[in-house]
Order: sequence, then structure tokens, then C-alpha cells
Amino acid sequence: MTPGSLDNSSSMSSTFLLSGVPGLEHMHIWISIPLCFMYLISILGNVTILFIIKTEPSLHEPMYLFLSMLALTDLGLSLCTLPTVLSIFWVGARDISHDACFAQLFFIHCLSFLESSVLLSMAFDRFVAICRPLHYASILTNTVIGRIGLASLGRSVTLIFPLPFMLKRFSYCGSLVLSHSYCLHQEVMKLACADIKANSIYGMFVIVSTVGVDSLLILLSYALILRTVLSIASRAERVKALNTCVSHICAVLLFYTPMIGLSVIHRFGKKAPHLVQVVMGFVYLLVPPVMNPIVYSVKTKQIRDRVTRALCY
Repeated sequence: MTPGSLDNSSSMSSTFLLSGVPGLEHMHIWISIPLCFMYLISILGNVTILFIIKTEPSLHEPMYLFLSMLALTDLGLSLCTLPTVLSIFWVGARDISHDACFAQLFFIHCLSFLESSVLLSMAFDRFVAICRPLHYASILTNTVIGRIGLASLGRSVTLIFPLPFMLKRFSYCGSLVLSHSYCLHQEVMKLACADIKANSIYGMFVIVSTVGVDSLLILLSYALILRTVLSIASRAERVKALNTCVSHICAVLLFYTPMIGLSVIHRFGKKAPHLVQVVMGFVYLLVPPVMNPIVYSVKTKQIRDRVTRALCY
């Protein structure tokens, strides 16, 4: 077969090739053990959080309703990548059809930006609780919380919905090998045999209008919270007020740090080692769903007590 025919057959392929850990293919079965452990912790941890909040009437408050949204989003993110990651590391099945890839990246990006919205909503909850405590119950009613959740979901779906169709119109050529064990828009579009300027601009617009806006509003919320806390005369009350924000601050750092790092690597780190991209990819999608239930279980007394009671019986 000639090189030309190889290129042609590659461009006509209806599948992409996902990647495991480059250079360590012979150790994939061993690498799968910590990955499976992390997926197990993520799924069990977030299901436990959801179960506790649902079954404990005292936790049917705004803060915990937002936490249940976060747990549901993290659970969805874990389940989105689980099939392709385990198929690569267990049986070496790297092929994924274009339609399956586009569907996967839709859910990954949609849930990622939904998580950003939920973290913003949780920052608003902390702002109202600390800066407007007397109006907390009247501002954050169940109806308002439901509308916030629907608005967050609607924004994510509306912004991400065009991406699969923008990618589907392309033909793809070259090696068709993706850097991760799952599909991302910024990676798939680079394999297109066409001008991807529109996709690149729209992708940047989506990031700025979601993660960019949300992170700035979260910073603003904490600036106002800090101003209010510093005006409290009692040192003990100041510490108590700030302590209610620790779990949320940890969740924000766990989410935004790897997301920004991965985006920078994809857009500007072309010379970065492939292994760095792979590791950052796993950190981005696995660490927040694994760590959020642990952080909230450790730092939130009501959830910690309920988990302790469940483990003791």
C-alpha cells in the first residue's frame, strides 16, 4: 500500500483513536488499578452525599441543595469518561466512532461548565448567608434554588449544543489519534482537514462566558464576604464565618486549577511532553469528583456525623 493510499484511508476513517499513557502501554493493566479506585471513590462518595442530603430532613437547606447539585454533576462527569478509560486500560480498545466521540465531548463540556455554574451558585449562597443573614431564608427559597439550577443547566446546554454539529461538518485526516482517553472539543477540532478558526473562536467565547465570568463573580463574592467578615468585632465570630467557606474554597480550587492548566497546555503548550497532557487530563476530570465528597464530609459537621453513624452501624 502506498503512502498516498494510507493517507486516503486515514481521512476516510469513521473512528478516532483514544490514548492511554504513552510509552507505558505494557503497564496499562497496573495503571488501571488506581484509576478504578478513584472512579470507585468518586461514584460511592457522590452517591453517599446525595443519599444523606435526600434522607436527612435537617439538610434540606440551600447550602446542601447546592451541594447535591455539585455531587450530581461530579457523578455525571465520572460516568461520562468511565467506559472509554476502562476499555483502553483493560482491553486496549482505543477506537471510538465520530458520533460517540461528539456525544461524549458534549456531556463532558456541558457538565464541566455546569459545575462552574454550581460553584458560582454556592458562592452566592455563602455571600447571602454571611452578608445578608437576616434575609437568607427569604432570598434563597426552594423556588429560587430550582430556577438557579435550571438556568445553570440551560446555559451549559445552550452553549455546548452547537459544538458536536460544528465538528460533524468536518472531514478528518492524518493519524486521528487523540491525546486523552476521552474526547475533548479542543483536541478533536485539531484533527480536521479544514479551517478551524470558527471552532477556535467559539470555543474561546464559551470558556470566557462561562468559566471566565463565573470565576470573576466568585472572586467578587469572596471580596464582599471578606469585607463583611473583617467588620465583625468578635474574632471568634470572624473565624466561624470564614470556616463555613473553607469547603467551597477547596472545591473552587480543585475545579478551576486543573481546568485552567489543561486549557493553557492545549492552547499554548505545544512543546509540552505528551505525558504532561495526559496527567493533567486525568487530574482535570478525576480529582474534583474524588475530592469534593471527601472535603465536604470532613469539613461539614452534619454530613460527617451522618457518615460516621452509617459506618458505625
